[in-house]
Amino acid sequence: MKLPIHLVRRLVLMIGGEAMQSGFHFALNIMLLHMLSAQGYGLFAIAMVMGGVGLSYIRSLTAVPASIWMSKSTNSAGVDAHDVAFGTAAVVVALLMALGTTVLMHLLGDPNGIAAGCFVGAWSLRSHMRTAFFARRQQVIVSISDAAFTIAGTVLAGLAIWFAKDALQSVFYALAAANVIGIFALVRLARRTIRISFRMPTRRRYAKLWRQLCWSAFSATTTNIQGQCLALLVAGIAGPAAYAPLAAVIVFFAPLRIISLAFVNMTQPELAKLMRQNETRRVWTQAKIWALVMGLGGLAYGCAILFILPMIKSQALQGASVEFIGLLAIVNFVPVMLYVMPRIVLEIMGDFRIVAFITMGGAIVGLALIAIVLSVASPTWALLGSAVSEVFVLVASWYFAHHRMWNIEHPDQSRNSRLGSWRRAVTFASAKR
Repeated sequence: MKLPIHLVRRLVLMIGGEAMQSGFHFALNIMLLHMLSAQGYGLFAIAMVMGGVGLSYIRSLTAVPASIWMSKSTNSAGVDAHDVAFGTAAVVVALLMALGTTVLMHLLGDPNGIAAGCFVGAWSLRSHMRTAFFARRQQVIVSISDAAFTIAGTVLAGLAIWFAKDALQSVFYALAAANVIGIFALVRLARRTIRISFRMPTRRRYAKLWRQLCWSAFSATTTNIQGQCLALLVAGIAGPAAYAPLAAVIVFFAPLRIISLAFVNMTQPELAKLMRQNETRRVWTQAKIWALVMGLGGLAYGCAILFILPMIKSQALQGASVEFIGLLAIVNFVPVMLYVMPRIVLEIMGDFRIVAFITMGGAIVGLALIAIVLSVASPTWALLGSAVSEVFVLVASWYFAHHRMWNIEHPDQSRNSRLGSWRRAVTFASAKR
């Protein structure tokens, strides 16, 4: 099956925008890696982790549901209604993430946690708006907004590093301002106003979807525990300085998460539309093709990074073996690239509960193994426990996605199978009596 040309064009646009942002974040990380102490860089890395947590909650509670339900709406009124409801929820989630980040940074020893909170809140809100505009097929506007964010971030962060006494605090404020500029560019270019409403119809519309969204919220929580347990446990048990060498290497693999997010923004609206049209076979075929592309791309990227890592020299590394950390990072990130597509399939079918249980299982496995490793070995080996967690999610995601698609394509056989199981259960109960 040939890949749809319009999807390839959309992918080029999306990855172009994501690549600009990823390149900026990468360059900023490298610069701060050489400027800050291990403690300072560790705090910066934790703030970036909190930004990832904010993006995951925004994605699960507002951005992905908005993309799915806006794609399923048959008229502009339905699209606008869902846009307002999920946009309002996004503002609330962004404010809560800003507050949570501020408190956490204070607890970890950063006296200027407010700056980090502003950055995480603004980044989370812009992420929701980007996804909402992707759902409206306005990829060009999003790409221009990404360029505005990148240019503003480069200039403001450069000025902050050059002139400010407290580089870490100033960089956080610069990143927050750059995200606000990106939001402003989105609104102005689309000639739309930010519509927020806390009135009863909006609350009722969001509450009507909460039965599914509560599982999405639970899934976001377990996903964050499963995906970020490495950073949280290492920083919490061994301190931010101990996490600095891992963060310094992992930042080289951050573009893979950015690319995977671009694939999600590109494919989810399209696959949701195909699912609405009962084109299940096409959905499953595209999911397998894109998963293969992402998996091979992630592996090739990781191998290329292994040649670059020995060139890194910084006091924040504290003599750690960057090559070994990089090898373990590949084992962590390739499974992530491979389970993006089955997760999208489960989400567009509304199976947020299955996703939640999968990530909960991965979180339990990851927390247990990382805690055990940290008690007997150096923090570097904690990556191995995280890798096992990602492999668990990979296997479970493909298994349940395949099972759900098979049930949809073979409803009669699925019904007969369930009936046979029920009859066997009744026969067994009768025999016991």
